[in-house]
Amino acid sequence: MTAVVEPVETLDRAALARLVRRFYTDVRADVLLGPIFEPHLRAHWEAHLARMTDFWCAAMKVQRGFRGNVYGKHMALAGITPAHLGRWLWLWRRDSSACMDAPAAARLQYVAIGVARVMHLGWFGSLPSRAEVLALMASSGISFDV
Repeated sequence: MTAVVEPVETLDRAALARLVRRFYTDVRADVLLGPIFEPHLRAHWEAHLARMTDFWCAAMKVQRGFRGNVYGKHMALAGITPAHLGRWLWLWRRDSSACMDAPAAARLQYVAIGVARVMHLGWFGSLPSRAEVLALMASSGISFDV
């Protein structure tokens, strides 16, 4: 179970690092996502957290400097289904909502849906609308407003 964190308004590196750590703690413990990530990152979680913090800092225009191929690394994962993508978004929404105030969480979730759309295109060959990505979550019993 993750620790209770007081939501913050400011999207800065420290806040994003706390969110990334919380999120990947939950990913590792998740019955669906944990088995996908753990074999690849078992000995490299700290480095992964630093890189994902860099990624989210760049994605949210907090800090420049991310260099990497998030798309290519994730495309190499075997056995991904739409359910994995829906679960990833569900955890991100839950954790970003817990760690950030509503406007900051909404911005983070908006960007995450964009990331999910691109990943969906790579894994499954189609670029879904934002509503279709949200429907991935709804199809597993999780619903969100568009």
